[in-house]
Amino acid sequence: MFDPNAPGPRLFGLPPGADFAGDLIRGIEARLAGAPPEDWARTTLLVNTRRMQRRLREAFDAGPPRALPRIRLITDLAHDPTATDLPPATPALRRQLEIAQLIRGLIDSDPTIAPRAAVHDLAASLVRLLDEMHGEGVAADAIAGLDVSDESGHWARALTFFGIVERYLDSATDAPSLEQRQRAAVEGLARRWADTPPDHPIILAGSTGSRGATALLIEAVAKLPKGAVVLPGFDFDMPADVWTQLDDPLSGEDHPQFRFRRLMTRLNLAPGDVRPWHASDTDTARRKLVSLSLRPAPVTDAWLTEGPNLGDMVAATRGLTLLEAPSPRLEADAIALFIRHAVAGGKTVALVSPDRMLGRQVTSALDRWGIVPDDSAGQPLHMSAPGRLLRQVARMMGQRPEPAPLLALLKHPLCASGGPAGSDRGPHLLRTRELELELRQKGPAYPDRTALLAWAEKTGENETGRTVWATWLSDVLESISAVTDGPLAELHATCVALTERLAAGPGTEGSGGLWDKSAGRNARAATDQITAAADAGGPSSPQDYAALLDQVLSAGSVRDRDEAHPGVLILGTLEARVLAADVAILGSMNEGTWPEAPAPDPWLNRRMRQSAGLLLPDRRIGLSAHDYMQAMGAPEVWITRSIRDGEAQTVASRWVNRLVNLIGGLPEANGPDA
Repeated sequence: MFDPNAPGPRLFGLPPGADFAGDLIRGIEARLAGAPPEDWARTTLLVNTRRMQRRLREAFDAGPPRALPRIRLITDLAHDPTATDLPPATPALRRQLEIAQLIRGLIDSDPTIAPRAAVHDLAASLVRLLDEMHGEGVAADAIAGLDVSDESGHWARALTFFGIVERYLDSATDAPSLEQRQRAAVEGLARRWADTPPDHPIILAGSTGSRGATALLIEAVAKLPKGAVVLPGFDFDMPADVWTQLDDPLSGEDHPQFRFRRLMTRLNLAPGDVRPWHASDTDTARRKLVSLSLRPAPVTDAWLTEGPNLGDMVAATRGLTLLEAPSPRLEADAIALFIRHAVAGGKTVALVSPDRMLGRQVTSALDRWGIVPDDSAGQPLHMSAPGRLLRQVARMMGQRPEPAPLLALLKHPLCASGGPAGSDRGPHLLRTRELELELRQKGPAYPDRTALLAWAEKTGENETGRTVWATWLSDVLESISAVTDGPLAELHATCVALTERLAAGPGTEGSGGLWDKSAGRNARAATDQITAAADAGGPSSPQDYAALLDQVLSAGSVRDRDEAHPGVLILGTLEARVLAADVAILGSMNEGTWPEAPAPDPWLNRRMRQSAGLLLPDRRIGLSAHDYMQAMGAPEVWITRSIRDGEAQTVASRWVNRLVNLIGGLPEANGPDA
């Protein structure tokens, strides 16, 4: 497949806007032309996302018939069962619960450090930081040696947290994190390949190498005699002198090509050493326009010299549309209308945006025409029916029941769903309505067993079913309000059991419809995850448990791809790298949304991260810029934004501002008309 005599590591690239999966396969076909069929089966492809994996399989399934290469996920290296020299990875939740106990003890000894309610949030953010340190190969000494003498007292206090988790930073621990195991697996693989290179082709495709362990793997694959790396969205139009401007992370990390520059530096390669993997059919004029608009800040004066060489702006912006809506709701409605129009014309459409609210609004608007998009993120698990019911019960534990949360619980669609074909739901809803009228008219403020049974046994009431229902409800409410501080495992088991009793209904065994369908199965998996790690949580309060349950459920999602329209996609920005749609809609192109504002870091500020060798907050901005650059290469592109949100005037994304200003500043190239 590759010339064994070719010097240096092999880095290839595909330009922004290329059909990455299709061009990747076409490049392999060109290199294996005339080779025996078994050479296809001996080829290994390493990709970075499951969507990329699915997309490649779909492309292979489209024919022609042949032996298929092995398509593996990079992240699956940490789960490789053949790596018997590595201990099993510790689940992240178990590690978080262990660290939460330590943080809780530290806060109890010094309440000024942080509020008690922030225990699980702090533990989760500290676990993420530890994972980042493991992935980037940053040792504990790098953090302990940070100079905070000229920083505020907050950062000095933050470093005290590292003292209580120092053992988790030990790379030789018997219970490694998933990131530790991934890096150890990559390092072991690189050592084995250096001694005994594999005798079959290995191609790593689609990754930018933004994480330390992945960058190590890219370096190892690129140096193999039969290895190659194919970079997505590589800018072949950027001059060599501009690449050198990306050497400083503090000024260049927010550029879409920064990670590629860092890879080239690690491999001692120049930009000209990155060769095209395959000839791609992309809009060269638009690609050059977007590339110039994204030049790093120190060299944007090139707009004046290189801008006039871009040619006619009307031709370069053909297929581009900018839509500025008065509000997010109208933006979603406009996108939905255009999607309906495109579907009627037989086009495939992809909405690309990090704004999950916009995706849900568009999905809701499309429902009026019976169009169900294939949403890559799905519905957040904590907003699904099982997730909401579990959270409602958890929030009521240890509290006296008030009418508002009680009625919300009873009206939940899964409450009393345990009868045959939901037969108990009708009487349940009728009694809920009657109880609501009673509570709103006469109270009491805290319904208890006495009040509920008195309501059920009113004079003239001859329906024994109401008394049975009120008794069932009283039993559940007493159990909920009787919950006190205790071991996390007991609190969790109690919450799940009470939720199942509510879902089953009066006089019914089982759990009703709580664990049914995709949402129920995912909710069950999330609760099982807590069950498996709860013994590491120690004593907890009902309030702390409710916060933990919220956090675990928020990390999950529910997808139902079987109902989706095959030509309508809603993607996160990462999936834009494998975008293969006729129309791309880049939604919510406002500052703070795309790019997203960096999340607050309670542990290290920007300078401290730079000194320790960790990733800067600008990394996410650079990755978002790369995803934007990729999505801008679709045949037809709509850029949409709302002028106002629910609170104030919005600011257009920096990339939209750059694009508009560059085009408008080229009057000799018909820029204002474009």
